[in-house]
Amino acid sequence: MKTVTALLLLVSLAVVAIEGQHIKSQRCVCLGAGLNMVKPARIEKIEILPSSPSCGRMEVIATLKNGAGKRCLNPESKFTKKIIEKIAKNNRNAR
Repeated sequence: MKTVTALLLLVSLAVVAIEGQHIKSQRCVCLGAGLNMVKPARIEKIEILPSSPSCGRMEVIATLKNGAGKRCLNPESKFTKKIIEKIAKNNRNAR
C-alpha cells in the first residue's frame, strides 16, 4: 500500500512539474527576414502582425494582386517602415 501511495505521489509531482514548464515554440508566419521591397502597384492588402507569445517578432505580410500570393516584408527595411507609417497616419486621420 505504501508503494502504491508513493508511486501516485511521484506521478502527480511529475505531471505538475511538466505542466509548469513553459515551452516556447515559434509559430511565425514568415520564415527569415522577408523582402525589402515589393512594387506598390502589385500590393492588394497589407497585414501587420505584432509580436506575440507565439512569435517574438513583428511580421508584415503583403497580399499581392491577381492571386500572386503573399510575401513577407522585412519590418526593418525603409520601404516597409514607410508603409507602416502611412497606415498609422491613415488610422489616426480616420478617427
